[in-house]
Amino acid sequence: MTRIQKYVAVAAVAAALVGAPTVSYAAAQGTAAHGTVAHAPSARIAAPGEHVTGAPGFELWLTAEGKFWTTPWDAEPQFRSVVDGNIDLGRPGVSLQAEGDQGHYVLSGLYYGGKGTASRVAVRTSAGTVHGELLELAGRPGWGVWYATADVPVGEEGGFDAFRSVTVHDTRGRVYSQLKLN
Repeated sequence: MTRIQKYVAVAAVAAALVGAPTVSYAAAQGTAAHGTVAHAPSARIAAPGEHVTGAPGFELWLTAEGKFWTTPWDAEPQFRSVVDGNIDLGRPGVSLQAEGDQGHYVLSGLYYGGKGTASRVAVRTSAGTVHGELLELAGRPGWGVWYATADVPVGEEGGFDAFRSVTVHDTRGRVYSQLKLN
């Protein structure tokens, strides 16, 4: 094979691997199942204003100004700004909005300012750890949104006291940003 043919062959195999689904999520952390390529999960990229369903009745959408969302309990859009000066995109941070009824919650928040590429989110609750999804606008705006659902015991504060921490990890497994609550 000529050198150009080898490069073309390598590029074709790489393109096929990037587009192929993997089963590495089922393997133990840091390892891949036999015969698969381990890829770190990444944020879903959304167009400005594109509605994403996080759970039945729970929708999120992003614009350059911030995060919008509706819940099954409140169809009126809510908003969290990333441009009003209330957050410092240059410092790692993550927020939490929890809305629910009788122990069932839809959770979401902003994440921003961490080093590396955000890859996954874990919410520690009194009932265990919940893993969520990440959503970002195209073009690397320096922030994104995470979302999840959780079922937790209803306590003295109606269940809100069940949330312990929100941790966003990067593609290398390091902490990108973290919020400690209880």
